[in-house]
Amino acid sequence: MLSLALPKGSLEEQTLALFAQADLEVKKSSRAYNPTIDDPRIAKVKILRPQEIPLLVQDGYFDIGLSGHDWVKESGADVVEIADLPYAKTGTGLVRMVLAVPEESEISSAGDIRAGSRITTEFPKVTKEYFDRLGVDVEVHFSYGATEAKVPEIMDALVDLTETGATLRRNGLKIIDTIMESTTRLLASRAAWEDPVKRVAIEEVRTLLLGVIEARGKVLLSMNVSEAVLDAVVAALPAMKRPTVNSLYGCDGYEVTTVAEKRTVNVLIPQLKAAGAADILEMPITKIVR
Repeated sequence: MLSLALPKGSLEEQTLALFAQADLEVKKSSRAYNPTIDDPRIAKVKILRPQEIPLLVQDGYFDIGLSGHDWVKESGADVVEIADLPYAKTGTGLVRMVLAVPEESEISSAGDIRAGSRITTEFPKVTKEYFDRLGVDVEVHFSYGATEAKVPEIMDALVDLTETGATLRRNGLKIIDTIMESTTRLLASRAAWEDPVKRVAIEEVRTLLLGVIEARGKVLLSMNVSEAVLDAVVAALPAMKRPTVNSLYGCDGYEVTTVAEKRTVNVLIPQLKAAGAADILEMPITKIVR
């Protein structure tokens, strides 16, 4: 039913992991660019450069695709961004498009950039629009990669994506402004989104993917609690809304269940035990569907 474009390159590994966790495993064959997904909603899959995907979705070659919000803006594609999927090669998945100059430069803000400066970037459209808003007439040069290597010998400054800024710092560059923030987005063509049958399928795929994203970094905690300490244990618990409390059969105790951040359980579990909880179980979560 649906045709799907997935990003090749730095996002590929994490994208395949996301789809596997969503029970939409991408199975590669000898034809590496034409994998399959064993799901009745997905008829065709291609793995392509993320730069191309927004326009290919816009033009109807694919019903849905994954690409960065940055590439949607750079391409000017007329697509529907139907889900924010904050994941990336590393980290939280939030990347910044930044303006950077040599560390030793006296320039400390975008307003200090002089007219006629040479700016290298893989995002010439977004970069030109940015400097037009500033009212600064610069030369924007398209970069085919290794953008940071061109400053300062060839170019005066760069516009590039970064998660942490570490690569820029290693290359003697400093960030002086953030042009935009970006995450991976699930995109749909307007024709597919307006088709009632395809829209149901798209929304179901979106539900599965967002369920995985929501569950990441979280665990399910379950414990037995006597009536005497119930209020104290519940007061110590985090919860998405409120913890679930069920009576135990044949006694005056309760089972208490909640969702917690994985990074907090090393502190939380001893606190719960001290408050009177017993038989505490920590279980992984694969999806949370709201």
